[in-house]
Amino acid sequence: MPTPLMIAAVDLGAESGRVSLGRFDGTRLAIEVVHRFPNRSVRLAGTLTWDTVRLFDEILIGLGKAGQAAGGPVAAVGIDTWGCDFGILDGDGQLLGVPVHYRDKRTDGLIEAVTAQIPRARIYAETGIAFWPFNTLFQLRALALQRSPLLREGRTLLFTPDLLHYWLSGVKVSERSIASTSQCLSVGDDVWQADLLAALEIPAGIMPPVVPSGTVLGPILDDVAAATGLSCTRVITPASHDTAAAVAATPLSDPRAAYLSSGTWSLLGVESDTPTPTVDALEAGFTNEKGVGQSYRFLGNIMGLWLVQQSRAAWARAGAAHDYPDLAAMATTAAPFRAWVNPNDLRFYAPDNMVSAVQEAVAETGAPVPRTIPETMRTLLESLAFTYRATVDKLERLKGIQVPALHIIGGGSQNEILSQWTANALGRPVITGPVEGTTMGNMLVQLQALGEVADLADIRRVVQASTDVHTYEPQDAAAWAEAYGRFAGEFGF
Repeated sequence: MPTPLMIAAVDLGAESGRVSLGRFDGTRLAIEVVHRFPNRSVRLAGTLTWDTVRLFDEILIGLGKAGQAAGGPVAAVGIDTWGCDFGILDGDGQLLGVPVHYRDKRTDGLIEAVTAQIPRARIYAETGIAFWPFNTLFQLRALALQRSPLLREGRTLLFTPDLLHYWLSGVKVSERSIASTSQCLSVGDDVWQADLLAALEIPAGIMPPVVPSGTVLGPILDDVAAATGLSCTRVITPASHDTAAAVAATPLSDPRAAYLSSGTWSLLGVESDTPTPTVDALEAGFTNEKGVGQSYRFLGNIMGLWLVQQSRAAWARAGAAHDYPDLAAMATTAAPFRAWVNPNDLRFYAPDNMVSAVQEAVAETGAPVPRTIPETMRTLLESLAFTYRATVDKLERLKGIQVPALHIIGGGSQNEILSQWTANALGRPVITGPVEGTTMGNMLVQLQALGEVADLADIRRVVQASTDVHTYEPQDAAAWAEAYGRFAGEFGF
């Protein structure tokens, strides 16, 4: 048996991070998580920030553990994270300021202000990206309005994974998939929208060169090698946006099948060779993010399991701590189809208390307000399942296709109740797995860069050989269809 090739992957999410070691034998990829750590935001002088330096230290600890677990050379490492957030370097390559969290309130009202100056349709046609307050475009506009020294003194903007790759390798570039989330990059090519940036007093010169997924940046720096015990390890940009990595590892059962990357956010869409930056897509809230190769991810962004995570936190503060499987099981004990919310209601974006926000939203619909944990969980999980159905319906209209199945990947695929209810709401099969889709996609793009796999189709053949999937068939179709009709009518889907 040949000696497996060892690679490391770092996956950072809004709540936690992990470093994993991959062993590839030419056919199958085995993944071992060697280090987990929390990702805690920090409020400094009223601004919500990321502790990015501490995260980098945790990455170094994890890479050291990966080297020990490998018992030999680790060929490469790559990092994926959430989108839009960034750090800015000075001319000496030193970080200026502290990277700000996308949920900070500095962008409040800026969508309206910017689109009053530049038509929404023009921005969408040029960038293909849907409008969210956390988009890099609005974060940078906030800095411009503040006359921030970051824009005066800064020389290079690097998105979160690009910044971490720079600290590993010394190379300042931005990977294609992460750059595309910014709403600053041209939808048709990998060129920054200089005119758009200039109109908003954002210096286009700070934007870095854009490189494809799977670009080899070079060897790890000497100080990183000394801190981790690694040597001759190359730094490779995978699909650095976590959703792009997860979609690369989705074993699509049909080219028309939809995917749902399920975690704090729910990203539901299809893979496409071409973008769809149309007025209809804009009005439907769809976005065109770039993926592996020359692919696009045409998707809807849904406020996902964030609602459950923050409700769980509120209940824990009140002395009722429960794990996620218990909360999902509680939902099955409550009466069905009584009350719903629109998960993308911006009141849920950063509330002081998610449970209170849900109760307030339900009260406005005239439905019975959920008062217990089971009732609230039923409201949230049904609302998500119906929103997934509504998003698939829109997707079919916009792309002129019929979606035969939905693949759920990521941590949310472990929620068996939500997966089954999503199949019920869709009236078609839901296929879950891999759970470690983001890490698997990260590693397989690295393996492609190393010449170990050929292309995206080959990546997915390795995924199918390396992981188990589960299929949920629809149940109680008539009852769910009737309830969905009421949900869609209530929220205008």
